[in-house]
Amino acid sequence: MAPTVLFFFLVLLVSYTSSAMVTLNAEDFGSYKGSAVKKFTWTTPDGFSVSVISYGATIQSIKVPDRTGVLADVVLGFNDITSYVERNTPYMGATVGRCANRIGGANFTIDGIMYKLAKNIGENHLHGGIVGFNKVNWESRVEGNKVVFSYLSKDGEEGYPGDLVTNVIYEVREDNSLHVEFKSTTTKKTVVNLTNHSYFNLAGHQTGADEMLKHVASINANKITETDSESIPTGKFINVGGTPFDLRTPTRIGSVINKQENLFDDNFCVNTYGNKNVNFVARVVHPSSGRYLELFSDQPGVQFYTANSLPDPSTPALVGKDGAGYRRHGAFCLETQKYPDAVHHPNFPSAFLSPGDVYTHRVIYKFGAEKKASHSSSH
Repeated sequence: MAPTVLFFFLVLLVSYTSSAMVTLNAEDFGSYKGSAVKKFTWTTPDGFSVSVISYGATIQSIKVPDRTGVLADVVLGFNDITSYVERNTPYMGATVGRCANRIGGANFTIDGIMYKLAKNIGENHLHGGIVGFNKVNWESRVEGNKVVFSYLSKDGEEGYPGDLVTNVIYEVREDNSLHVEFKSTTTKKTVVNLTNHSYFNLAGHQTGADEMLKHVASINANKITETDSESIPTGKFINVGGTPFDLRTPTRIGSVINKQENLFDDNFCVNTYGNKNVNFVARVVHPSSGRYLELFSDQPGVQFYTANSLPDPSTPALVGKDGAGYRRHGAFCLETQKYPDAVHHPNFPSAFLSPGDVYTHRVIYKFGAEKKASHSSSH
């Protein structure tokens, strides 16, 4: 036991010296089913920091300076492991899988065999099932300035075929960017579509809908996937031009939601998908603080979601970090992904993974602050 512990701290020591401008620290964050939950925190010289916990390979905190250097934690979450286990039904910050988003009818067919999954949202399947990747304590190891979280999802888990080995690799760089890479391999043909489900509010996690609706967003997408009343894709696409989904130019989120309250919970089809490198996906800015998030990914879609399912003002809030009350439209999510329900639509990018192939998914969250108040347009 002692040599393992010594090795672990030696690796951590290396991580401190491997990037002179970014420090990485590890600490305990309680325990889950008898195993220790670890918390890893990266910090850059200007105070930008990211904390990730091993339970759910979950982003627990991202602190971003505004244009005057004032830090705010811009992701919703909890202060303790008990709250994550018992109350994180919105998947705040979690790694979601095996299959993020919805699978219509909670089933799919591979080589003539139908696999039945949990119906955990109406008659459909959502975010990997009853015990998805968000509800397990991942193994973790430090590699230089990166933390690698690993999980073996066994054949038949939540109804999915194949032993699936997944690594989620987190790294923070000096330019205040968070790099995340997902990798999976399988022993049987299966379905894989992973994402991170962080809820962002660039004014601060506790500021609620009043500030979130002031955010200005742009998304690099000319179309969305059309869905039915249960948010299951029909297989068709909707061009965003002339619709509330036209976020190709910077648009104040509140100006759109105020006109059509059930917005947003939609898959936007990234225009430049197919390029070899990561592509620009979206940019969101909070004008008064200057804080912005720029998102880059190699995935074909991004789910833009404005926390519609958090409690509305007539019901008790979901209590999060530092006693903050989280409510409807108090945050936004940008979940890079394959299109929802891809298993049933051959015209969508495939979500199937075969033995011998490697599922990969790269996403970059770049944070900063505009030096002058934004004059971004809205419509």
